[in-house]
Amino acid sequence: MADFKEELSPELIARLARELAGASASFDRTAFEQLAGTGIGELELKARMDRIAGALSATMPASREEADQLIRAALDNGGLEGWASMPVNAYVASAMLDRPDIALPLLAALTPRYTAEFAIRPFLDAHYHLTMDYLRSWTTDPDEHVRRLVSEGTRPRLPWAPRLSRFVADPTPVLGLLEALVNDDSSYVRRSVANHLNDISKDHPDLALDTATRWSLSTTQGDFVVRHGLRTLVKRGHPAALAVLGFDHSAPIEIANLACSPSTISIGDTTTLTFTLRAANSTKAAIDYLVHYQGFRGPKAGKVFKLTVRDLPAGQAVPFSRQHRFGHLAIRTIHPGPHRIEVQANGRILGATEVEITADQPPEASARVV
Repeated sequence: MADFKEELSPELIARLARELAGASASFDRTAFEQLAGTGIGELELKARMDRIAGALSATMPASREEADQLIRAALDNGGLEGWASMPVNAYVASAMLDRPDIALPLLAALTPRYTAEFAIRPFLDAHYHLTMDYLRSWTTDPDEHVRRLVSEGTRPRLPWAPRLSRFVADPTPVLGLLEALVNDDSSYVRRSVANHLNDISKDHPDLALDTATRWSLSTTQGDFVVRHGLRTLVKRGHPAALAVLGFDHSAPIEIANLACSPSTISIGDTTTLTFTLRAANSTKAAIDYLVHYQGFRGPKAGKVFKLTVRDLPAGQAVPFSRQHRFGHLAIRTIHPGPHRIEVQANGRILGATEVEITADQPPEASARVV
């Protein structure tokens, strides 16, 4: 998979130049391409974005009104699709920060091309009340991308973006925005609301639970939002979050025959986790497993992997199986050593085993249940 920085390529710069020049004969395409493209291949993603946005600042009309007209003309011509819109968003967020009356409606026009979720955030810091007024009005916009911008752009912990410390400290001002969107007809919008609720749960679990409980009782399309929005608390085994979703944290469930096969593997290989569960009473169970990956300084905290949701009949042994590959990923390096695997049901750890990871192809060995 190509690195995201490669999206901001010389080819994209040439396309963006062509689309802006097509919208205005006065746009200096040559100067823009030279400023934006020189040395671009040596830069990382954010630096590339800043370079292209800076080139736009140097070559777009000095008048904010004229720059707005040029960008809108490019949009009307069908341009600025996909990644080509991102440097334009960054340009608007910097060069037009002093003119929110022009910039905010322009970001609403740009966001359907890809997303303006990053560009809206500086305006929340610089022009909080005005930006919130726009966001409230956008909750009823006919375009789902604009409605999603309301939720996604205000996420306190939006990935790849600086945190919104105002909403990390106190997310209550955005709850009204989320309330207006939780029943949105668009699943695209509802998923954003769920992700926003999950962000809130990391800093204010009680507020997230109160909100999720209210939504679970009153919303018409909020079931997914509640489930997805409480996923971090559920993975942590939070009893109240589990209860909102219909899982009994204290339900008596026993585990047997827990093992990994093979129990010694090389980096990049796969082991199969098997076990059986038996519930004393008929029980709805959320079943996960946690892998404690080895780090440079020993085992890490468990990484939770969802396995399944299953109704367990009273007294009946139910078998489960899941393959897990211990391979390097962009976000994770596998180190040799014992890796503890725990099985949890309804947030309670029921048992654990280990798989030994080696750098070389190992002989078969037996799993150790601990």
